[in-house]
Amino acid sequence: MKKLVAYITSGYPEKSFSIDLALALGQNGVDTLELGVPFSDPVADGPLIEKANHKALELGFKFSHLLEISKAVAPHVDTLWMGYFNSFYQQNMDKLIPLAKEIGINGLIIPDLPYEEALAYKKLFEGNTVANISFVSPTDSEERIKEIVTASQKFIYMVAYAGITGSGVAEDLQPFLESTKKYTKTPVYVGFGVNEKTAKDKVKGADGVIVGSAFVNILLNDALNYSQKITECSKLASIIKNEINS
Repeated sequence: MKKLVAYITSGYPEKSFSIDLALALGQNGVDTLELGVPFSDPVADGPLIEKANHKALELGFKFSHLLEISKAVAPHVDTLWMGYFNSFYQQNMDKLIPLAKEIGINGLIIPDLPYEEALAYKKLFEGNTVANISFVSPTDSEERIKEIVTASQKFIYMVAYAGITGSGVAEDLQPFLESTKKYTKTPVYVGFGVNEKTAKDKVKGADGVIVGSAFVNILLNDALNYSQKITECSKLASIIKNEINS
């Protein structure tokens, strides 16, 4: 069974909604949830997620809200934090990673923390059995892929193309997947540009997909009320989970 990872922007449009949405997604095909930490300059994300980040911050998002959402969600859905390094660093990593473990967070996804810099926190993550998710991209050499994935945990985030999330650029991933899987037994999930139309193609040769902008697009639709947004996101999750396993 191939896996579906879903990203949502924490606290947008409000904390209680994020909890309700997260739990609904877990009941409708989502295997792992990324709770996105709103940040003012999300450099790896496309315009939809960037807009949701800014709106969440304008509405007063605080890191404490992420902790409250996580405590309500993590016992029921495999949960990760996805955010930019400054958001975590400001909380003191030596205190934050043990707290993440205590809450039940199983990993962090930090797109602006390079592999070499992440090594400084390797013992901290491993000592608390919290995964620091590894990234590989088509621009990486085979030597670098081998170095990165050898110590990978939980899953490897394969960036489907060089660019930002949500732009849907096509990329032949098969040679890249083969290069990666030579060196690891860790599952490889494809992210960036994955939606209900592209998921079936993107998952070929991979173990799962990561979907963000497609869900956030629904959250940003002001024509829908909260209940409708949860219903539409749940439908989308079910469709994508079916697509990647059919």
